[in-house]
Amino acid sequence: MNKNEIAAALREMGLKNGDKVLLHSSLLSLGKVDGGPEAVIDAFLEVLGKEGTLLMPIFGSLGILTEIFRNRPDAVHSPCPVGTVAAIGADAEALCKDHWQAATAHGKDTPFTRLADMGGYVCLMGVDQDRNTSLHSVEALLELPYLCDTTRTFETPEGETVTKTWKYYPGPHRDFIGVDRFFRESGAMKITRIGNSQVRLIKSRDLLDIGMALGRKDPAFVLCDNPECADCVKQRAAIYADRMKHEAFQLSASSRLAGRYIPEIIENLAAAGIQAVELDYLQGRACAFMAPEKLAAAVAEFSAAGVSVSALSAAVVPNDAETFAANVKAAGITRVILPVGAAEAGKIAVDAGLEVFFRNSDQTAIAASKMINDFNLNVPAKACFNPVSFLKANETPFLKSYRQGRFIKIIGQLDITDAVWDGTLKPLARGNGEIKELISILRCHNFSGTFCLGGGTGAAGTLKENADQLLDLLDNM
Repeated sequence: MNKNEIAAALREMGLKNGDKVLLHSSLLSLGKVDGGPEAVIDAFLEVLGKEGTLLMPIFGSLGILTEIFRNRPDAVHSPCPVGTVAAIGADAEALCKDHWQAATAHGKDTPFTRLADMGGYVCLMGVDQDRNTSLHSVEALLELPYLCDTTRTFETPEGETVTKTWKYYPGPHRDFIGVDRFFRESGAMKITRIGNSQVRLIKSRDLLDIGMALGRKDPAFVLCDNPECADCVKQRAAIYADRMKHEAFQLSASSRLAGRYIPEIIENLAAAGIQAVELDYLQGRACAFMAPEKLAAAVAEFSAAGVSVSALSAAVVPNDAETFAANVKAAGITRVILPVGAAEAGKIAVDAGLEVFFRNSDQTAIAASKMINDFNLNVPAKACFNPVSFLKANETPFLKSYRQGRFIKIIGQLDITDAVWDGTLKPLARGNGEIKELISILRCHNFSGTFCLGGGTGAAGTLKENADQLLDLLDNM
């Protein structure tokens, strides 16, 4: 290859005088080029002409072509220590000006979005979408929840030393390669060959519009689904946690559903995007009977990992209810869930300064709600509604139990679990627990209590499966 052949191929691809192009490249992909990297740069500049502009990202280690381009005497550098680009041509200053003052490194008021506003192109020469910096612009414009802040101290063009934070900055691995097919299928992206290099060319505006549409439909559109990819697992969890922030309820999960050992539970909660746990069983043993020092240590370990304890659940109350309540309080837990009928233990827990919830176990709705309301005549308590237990009482949880018991007045937690009539656990909304109807009615009241995955009676499948099933229900109601 030589400069003239490269220039001819670029013109055949559709580039012309006056165009503006952001180039990501691999010199090696072209094969042998007479004149080396300078010839490639000159070919682009010749095609774009004096009215055009060539840009390249110059952050990180991006190859010899970029290194030579950035050091050309006529290259303008965007004055930003993150997401930096170099540009040569008529609009170089306009594209790069005040980049550092933008709120994000790649979003609005940056060279990447200005290029789209000016009708420019993105060209990938011998590299795939994994090198496409403009996909960071899509992420920033969408304000995707897995993005983080980044802070740098640097010198402005005016010589002032400043420290600035940019929002929605990209982090670890994403599956940008998987987005390529959407650009191909849209017809917006041309693919051709120059030398040995596969070259992609797409209007920057088309790239942003297609990417934004994909991201609005699925915020995880650039994340892989490989369960062994720790980066994408973490980023998907951030999306899940952010999604739940838009609900009125608080989401927790049973420790028994989340795992057996505390490190395992913490890891599974993090992967699911859940930040609270209800302590019922650890290592197969009831938490209600744990030694006080072990209970306090467990709570501290969860807290250090950013996991709050939403409650301690006791299927059976220890004989010494006063000591039990004191141990729970000393561990830093503020709420206990007791079986309906444990009125004496409930009174002791309230006197100890704990919030008390009663969970139905083997009662009908009328009997359970009466016991809770009778208790409420003296001290306040809430109902923890378990649909699977009401199935065992031969009641339809929503059509009968919830309505007959008038739980709307006293419910503080809904256990997110499902089963068939004999108690066999099933995936959410695949049993007789009417969990979808229960969730829906509580959302209609902007229920601010707790939804607990696997609370009370457990759940079919893994924590992640149940978390995904809940999200699917929420998004399809």
